[in-house]
Amino acid sequence: MTLTEHKLMEESFAVAAADASHDERLAFERLLTDLSARFANVPSKDVFFEIEAALIRIREFLGFDRCNFGEFQEDGTLHILCTSTVDGVDPLPLGPFPAQLTWYLGKMRAGEVVAYQSLPESLPPEAFAEADYCRATGMRANISIPLRIGGDVLGDFGLDAFRETRAWPEDFISRLKLIGEVFAQSLARKRSDEKLLAAMAEIKALKDRLQQENTYLRQVAQSRLPRGLSSRSPRFKAVIEELEQVARTGSTVLLLGETGSGKEVLAQAIHDASARRDRPMVKINCAALPATLIESELFGREKGAFTGALARQPGRFEIADGSTIFLDEVGELPLELQPKLLRVLQEGEFERVGSARTIKVDARIIAATNRQLARAVSEGKFREDLYYRLEVFPIEVPPLRERREDIPLLAWTFVKEFSNSMGKPIEDIAEDSMAALRDYPWPGNIRELRNVIERAMILARGPTLHIKLGHTTLRPQAAGSTTGTLEAAERTHILQVLEQCGWRIRGSNGAAELLDVKPTTLESRMKKLGIVQHI
Repeated sequence: MTLTEHKLMEESFAVAAADASHDERLAFERLLTDLSARFANVPSKDVFFEIEAALIRIREFLGFDRCNFGEFQEDGTLHILCTSTVDGVDPLPLGPFPAQLTWYLGKMRAGEVVAYQSLPESLPPEAFAEADYCRATGMRANISIPLRIGGDVLGDFGLDAFRETRAWPEDFISRLKLIGEVFAQSLARKRSDEKLLAAMAEIKALKDRLQQENTYLRQVAQSRLPRGLSSRSPRFKAVIEELEQVARTGSTVLLLGETGSGKEVLAQAIHDASARRDRPMVKINCAALPATLIESELFGREKGAFTGALARQPGRFEIADGSTIFLDEVGELPLELQPKLLRVLQEGEFERVGSARTIKVDARIIAATNRQLARAVSEGKFREDLYYRLEVFPIEVPPLRERREDIPLLAWTFVKEFSNSMGKPIEDIAEDSMAALRDYPWPGNIRELRNVIERAMILARGPTLHIKLGHTTLRPQAAGSTTGTLEAAERTHILQVLEQCGWRIRGSNGAAELLDVKPTTLESRMKKLGIVQHI
């Protein structure tokens, strides 16, 4: 071959190489254009998926062994979110990036490109941990591009070579930087959308809380509870004095008394006389809800906390923040929930069901029970420490039979209430009816009296009210009467209560509740005494 022919052959090889390089660059440019178009309108929820797919395409196109993508968290740590490798190369573990590679992390946080070949020899002396990492993994070349928006670094992506070293021309790095800008813009848009969604969720939570409070405000506005209390009974006047003294404080109050003795009315009176009266008192009956729901009612729940929890719901304690919460029948609170109530009493904080976020509240607690809590403590049914936290200021509420002086006053209060609602003007209560009211032992207390008056008002046909119990005129049943046997007296008393309740044994205002016994116990006594309803 002549010299001229050899020179022509070299020139043809150079032209062919140039053409190949030109074709590769055009192909890479088309890849960049396609990626930019894909990320222009990608939904926020699909950003990570699109970045992962794009990196796999880049790795395969450029012939690298591994690609990685990571995002900086709020605490400054870098978390690897996706990684892709060729066969025979270990992927980078997902999750926190190795914390010992401090030199590399410092470069990324500063927004500097890291591009090294012939690893680990080409690394600077201060990157000793990174050199050890390269020797351990066999990494021979790496380029990492930080994802920057202004002065903020949101994350990075990297390409690694293990089988051979790679060179990093300036035009190659500049093109990878363009890809980094596309990724960074998508990440920034995703974060912005997430902040907007979080703000909307917070607004919704506030709206829900206002709706909850408005519900309570409507209930309070429609309530006929007295704003003040009056009494002719020396025993009950002493209770009113205690209420006035404790109302001005923020202390916990424990109301002790039989079912139907007016504990809820007294709790409302305490709240109305306190500095918290501008906000409605929140009420919950611990015995009226199943154990599976009482926790979420008291402390709230997150969406999906349990089956059927379709939305976040604030609890009664959240609604009562800055106000008063009335825990009726607190002695029925399940034992497993009592530590959570104790924590609210001691520290004013709790977590919703299904959430780890601690919520602080300032709620005054008024509790009520008809149980002997001291006995429940000794029987292991009530926590001793919770008992002492509740019993800061105990108030014994007397039953109606121990404040008979107030029976006429209460009777007329209920007559006026039902007269207004039923449109039946009553001018007088029959003398024999009032005498019977005074002498009756009232096992169901004020609640029973109210029910008796309501029944009488339904049947009333004139200005004088005649009060009957069932189909029999209410006759005196003095507590100290000695006529007849004890069993006969018990049978008569149970029959009277059953007639009053329409022979309903279970449920609110049922005979078992008015008699303060379990329904099964009442049914057993009825069977023993031969009490059968005649239809």
